[in-house]
Amino acid sequence: MVVLVSLVPLYLVIARRARVRPVYSPEMALDRLLPVVPAWALVYGALYLFLIVLPVLVVQHHEMIRRTVWAYITVWGVAYGCFVLYPTAAPRPDTVPGDGFAVWGLRFLYDADPPYNCFPSIHVAHSFVSALACHRVHRALGRVAFSCAALVALSTLFTKQHYVADVIAGMLLALTADAVWFAGYSRASIPAAERRVAPFLAVCACALVGIAAACIWLFYEWGLRGGGLSS
Repeated sequence: MVVLVSLVPLYLVIARRARVRPVYSPEMALDRLLPVVPAWALVYGALYLFLIVLPVLVVQHHEMIRRTVWAYITVWGVAYGCFVLYPTAAPRPDTVPGDGFAVWGLRFLYDADPPYNCFPSIHVAHSFVSALACHRVHRALGRVAFSCAALVALSTLFTKQHYVADVIAGMLLALTADAVWFAGYSRASIPAAERRVAPFLAVCACALVGIAAACIWLFYEWGLRGGGLSS
């Protein structure tokens, strides 16, 4: 876990380096057809947060925790190598017109996340690794997590955070991590008690994300009344 946390600052270092280098655009025809839909920023934020919290609560068996952490590290390591060798810039619009919570959320996303480090999509890869890990614990919960991961993948396209190629590469990276770290680990290795409690823990994860979303919305409403966040 310490290794995972220590990898996070490298993301910003690589993005800063990309600002002064030529960047690429793996754009396809489909990318040009997809519009910017600010409401997808809410999906992007909420479901990705859910998929971060979910395995933290659901994956309890020591060996499965170890494999899951290594799967995340594999995603980070391969993605960082790609970011350095093939720097890309997100297809973001120059401005996001309109008002409302979703528009503010998309603008906040653009301000917080540098428009680089796109190929492959770490958001997509992480989301599917989380779903794959949870699927090893509880099959039905895994299917729900896969649905959430698919929505995260779509949200990266409708918020113009990523290209279609980034999403495909992120999914393939997650499947590679699954083949390396999860393929030889049977669901039967998970204690039955942990499998039974997994749905309840998923509800807890959902509640935590709901509370976080409500706090952000209240912060937005307070800022809107104060005139500091709506512009």
